[in-house]
Amino acid sequence: MRHAERHRTDRIGWLRAAVLGANDGIVSTASLVLGVAAAGADSKAVLVAGVAGLVAGAMSMAAGEYVSVSSQSDTEQADLARETAELANAPQQEQAELAEIYVRRGLEPGLASTVASQLMKHDALGAHARDELGISDTSTARPIQAALASATTFSVGAALPLFIVLLSPASMLMWAVPASALLFLALLGSIAAKAGGSGVLKAATRVTFWGALAMALTAGAGTLFGVAA
Repeated sequence: MRHAERHRTDRIGWLRAAVLGANDGIVSTASLVLGVAAAGADSKAVLVAGVAGLVAGAMSMAAGEYVSVSSQSDTEQADLARETAELANAPQQEQAELAEIYVRRGLEPGLASTVASQLMKHDALGAHARDELGISDTSTARPIQAALASATTFSVGAALPLFIVLLSPASMLMWAVPASALLFLALLGSIAAKAGGSGVLKAATRVTFWGALAMALTAGAGTLFGVAA
């Protein structure tokens, strides 16, 4: 009988990186554009600053994701290597350890021992990776995937405020950029929530609130330095 339920935990890795990248692209670029515009710069300077922010942000996101997720991957590989050695040197002890895990989860000792024995025969390392170390296919670190997803989605997110800069006259930038950015953020939150199976309104509200706060603070800083100049 086919299992009809659909779960979304297999999307956690790439979805987190994609949402983080797009959100950062929209918020940081829109905030940068607003800050420069508030300081009194012309449209060309605003656009140049925005493009520079897109390139620098995309590379920063890619590098940051790759380094952080690579560190997670290195830790996972070290744990798996250690577990492989333990399975080779003390298989009975490792089986007892696995059985104890199942007892703590609610199985009777006899059944836990049987389950541990069968899983050890089928895939000993896989069983210990999943149930002792908490490493599974859905949570395995994938540095390159995370880096590419973050850089790509950051670039897409950052391009949206720049597109508004190209279309809007200089006198309208202070209104057109934040309004469109908040709309993009709400749409992003809704799409991410839909893909992850969570509440759309909560996700949209969360990203728009923090985006609005970031843009307001950056515009305030730009205005302050513009007046000081």
